[in-house]
Amino acid sequence: MPPLWQALLDAAGVLLVLVLLWSLAVIVRRRWISRSGGTFEFSIRVRTSKAGRGWVLGVGRYSGETLEWFRVFSVAPRPKIRLQRSELEYVGRRDPVGAESNSLYSGHIVVSIRTPSGELEVAMSPDALTGLLAWLESAPPGQAGRRVR
Repeated sequence: MPPLWQALLDAAGVLLVLVLLWSLAVIVRRRWISRSGGTFEFSIRVRTSKAGRGWVLGVGRYSGETLEWFRVFSVAPRPKIRLQRSELEYVGRRDPVGAESNSLYSGHIVVSIRTPSGELEVAMSPDALTGLLAWLESAPPGQAGRRVR
């Protein structure tokens, strides 16, 4: 049986390899998600029980009539949340307050969106908000455009 220090060193080596493999998988996944373009930093507030808390960093991607959200630190190949354009309504925007400033990407604003399941808070850059509003207002040929409040 090897000495304790050698077993600990082996365990640390295995742990380091696992962390490196996970990091590589996250990087490859991010490249795969953004391969067709149209991705942007897009955080979602998943819990509202405490003020300024519950934010999860992510990446948004437009895919036809759907806005897809992927967690940043995940290796899942599919989006965690899918939002249909026809079911979304822009409600308003605000600057991050308190702890939100530390939880979100720098320079992002908080945007409220109405969904069929209730109001959802998301955070994105002002440029990404312009893109979101344009996407919400546009419609495929033959369909009426939507109004944004």
